[in-house]
Amino acid sequence: MSNYKDIHGTQIEIRSDNPANPANGQVWYNTTNNKLRGLASNPVGSWATGGNLNTSRTQVQGAGANQNAALAFGGDTPPATAVTEKYNGTAWTEVADMNTAKRLLAGAGTYTAALAFGGVTGSSHVANTETWNGTSWTEVADLNTARSAMAGTGATNTAALAYGGTTGSLTAVNEKWNGTSWTEVADLNTARQYMGTAGTNVSALAVGGNPAPGSAVTESWNDTSWSEITDMNATRERASGFGASNTSALVFGGLIPGNPRTAITEKWNGTAWTELNNLGTARSLMGSTKGPITSGLAFGGGTPDKTVATEEWSEPTLVTKTVDVD
Repeated sequence: MSNYKDIHGTQIEIRSDNPANPANGQVWYNTTNNKLRGLASNPVGSWATGGNLNTSRTQVQGAGANQNAALAFGGDTPPATAVTEKYNGTAWTEVADMNTAKRLLAGAGTYTAALAFGGVTGSSHVANTETWNGTSWTEVADLNTARSAMAGTGATNTAALAYGGTTGSLTAVNEKWNGTSWTEVADLNTARQYMGTAGTNVSALAVGGNPAPGSAVTESWNDTSWSEITDMNATRERASGFGASNTSALVFGGLIPGNPRTAITEKWNGTAWTELNNLGTARSLMGSTKGPITSGLAFGGGTPDKTVATEEWSEPTLVTKTVDVD
């Protein structure tokens, strides 16, 4: 049996060699080379540069299940644009435009079955809704409340949620899409615009946003009502996000009080927010995918200048390594 010494509350194993299969957190002192060693596991997650959009824009919206199948539509070039682009994991390709050019719109769905709703055309808030079938856009039933800068979630173009935004005044209105029409459901607890978002029409998050100078408030949707849960670490508005439910999300970028753009990335696990590696470029009002946090995209936005930049997120994994401690 090996001998152990208790040093500052840590179990240190004294031995003449290194263990063949050390466990995570195991620490030992090698008497042959006089080295204190340990095995540590560190969560890492990072953004990597992807292919540039063809059209530089901010206030853009997106859809898609992962970073190999995404859709970018609308935004401000300026002026407002109807341009739609599809991403294949390497490059963006222009496809059929939306019927209505608009910015500050919301979106849901995948790159073959997406929904675009609300936004601004010129200086007017609109209720316009369009559905994407993988080839073209078709206008469908309008929102009940015309608005822009709202949040949108949904896994397909037949099941979505539209909440918050501005009609000229901040609103807490929440509407659900069933593939045919919009129905008003329970309002947010806090009226706001420019939120980060994640989830589906039955399990969603509303994160941060405006009223000025930004917010860290997070609300969770359970298909019946909104509940306030743990605040983000960083107070901000105009952030973007993705995630498959109200218990798993990534929120990134935006504006922090005083208006500097930020690259901060935070992960929600259903209980708490944790800061991870920053975006490569600090920016706000990006488009993003709508799928799980294991594989997502951030594209376009303001730096403050409009940009074509795309970044791909790789979810944290446990990486083990042996470290020498002198």
